[in-house]
Amino acid sequence: MTPQRIPPRSGVAFELLKGQRLTVIDPEGTQVADLLAYNRADVREVLSNGRTLDYEETIRLTTGNRLWSNRSNVLLTIERDTVGCHDFLLTPCSVDTFLHFYPDKPVAPGCFGNLAAALAPYGIEEDMIPVAFNCFMNVPVGPDGKISVLPPLSRAGDRIVLRAEMDLVIGLTACSAYASNGGSFKPIDYLIEDPG
Repeated sequence: MTPQRIPPRSGVAFELLKGQRLTVIDPEGTQVADLLAYNRADVREVLSNGRTLDYEETIRLTTGNRLWSNRSNVLLTIERDTVGCHDFLLTPCSVDTFLHFYPDKPVAPGCFGNLAAALAPYGIEEDMIPVAFNCFMNVPVGPDGKISVLPPLSRAGDRIVLRAEMDLVIGLTACSAYASNGGSFKPIDYLIEDPG
């Protein structure tokens, strides 16, 4: 099965049915993908970093961990992870992110703008976009609590496989922020597989 490709600095939305597996692939290495999940039957139920970090008791989510909703339901289970380093602390980059952190660089819609545009046909508005699960993003937390954004540890072909625990609407990007991706922008591939 051939993966679908998300071009650099863009995003898509699609449905993922219960039991299906979503594989997010970094085809060239050092590229972040912001991932969102909503209950297809009621998009007010959405991925929650707070619930997830609380219930999973870690900020280092990897194989075996689950991603929870704002209603304390499991949306996705991580079945395989070849990197083991992802972020669930930082919000999707946006126009405001670029104005704040990169005032000398061209402004882009960022993951927030790309997610908003892709998810709009599902009735999901900008204010319904939470913190994303940032696949491959490298955000270490120092002993003093200070956070840093370093280049991803992912290499070409690295991937994370997630199983849907209910029917979902997924938003997925190839991230646009300079620091998140080590200063360059590459595509993200994804693959949807039926159970079996």
